[in-house]
Amino acid sequence: MTFAYPWAFALLIVAIGAHLRRRHRSGLTVASVDQWQFIPPGRSRFLWLIGGLDFLAIAFLIAAMARPQAGSSESVEEAEGIAIELLVDVSSSMDRTVDLPDRSSKTCMEIAKELLERFILGDGENLSGRPNDLIGLISFARYADTRSPLTFGHQALAQIVRNLEIQDRPNEDGTAYGDALTLACARLEKLDDLKSLNPNQKLADIESRIVVLLTDGENNSGSHLPLEAAGLAKSWGCRVYAISLGDSDIDMGGTVTIDEPEYSDAERTLQRISDETGGLFRRATGYESLRSIYEEIDALERTRIETRTYTVVSEWFWAPLALSLSLLALRLVLSSTWLRVVT
Repeated sequence: MTFAYPWAFALLIVAIGAHLRRRHRSGLTVASVDQWQFIPPGRSRFLWLIGGLDFLAIAFLIAAMARPQAGSSESVEEAEGIAIELLVDVSSSMDRTVDLPDRSSKTCMEIAKELLERFILGDGENLSGRPNDLIGLISFARYADTRSPLTFGHQALAQIVRNLEIQDRPNEDGTAYGDALTLACARLEKLDDLKSLNPNQKLADIESRIVVLLTDGENNSGSHLPLEAAGLAKSWGCRVYAISLGDSDIDMGGTVTIDEPEYSDAERTLQRISDETGGLFRRATGYESLRSIYEEIDALERTRIETRTYTVVSEWFWAPLALSLSLLALRLVLSSTWLRVVT
């Protein structure tokens, strides 16, 4: 409990002085009271109630003037999330086995799945996860397939990532990331319609839209050219982060290479897509470099979280004011009836 005008309590000194002065004021002078000592005391012994009620009424009135207030603070966390489409190459070239620094070996597909899961859920180290973000998954070989729509169910999405498999059927093998990128951007563009149909607070907080494209080859299938898809991404406000896993001589123990002087034609296309959409292109030359790239994207595209504190103040001046008026009313009733005196 606080008071807006605590200096008002200084008036209590004046009220106390006036009350004491009233109690000690002189009364009627008589020669002797011996003749009255056998008279039983009547209601006159309660006359002090009138002065007491006056003092209490004034004291509560001063308390009301001090304006008592009860305040409470409430913190509200507002998060502006990101909509992310993850595009993963599942063509047969991703099935090549590579050696890791610890002398073990994994396929490119296994490494990609491991790092995608860490990107989604976090790894307790440099990747913190994306708890406030809407994430979808699209895989592609000759055809682009939606493995998961945009969702906040990240545990289920991580399980879908674990179950990704290489597309080894000859009639379905290939690399159609142009189609996959077009599909991803269309899904992100339709997010506004989803917001209007489902007034979910988390959906309303989604502002940024990005695509993370992981491929190890050149676009050689599909009906949409990569640069055509880049134009759609740019017009729909989607940033594209493109990652190239390099050629078949990839050494998974290498480090990240930025601004590589000799890019292949396929990598130059990916770089152009990223540049035109305001994203980023990186070439992964090893396990650690691929992890560093995901960490870089994770750091660049973070959810904006703001904490706002609201203070709610309740006015309580009415409580002492009501008590003061009640005491004054009681005083008037008593002085007019039971404790009435002749003046």
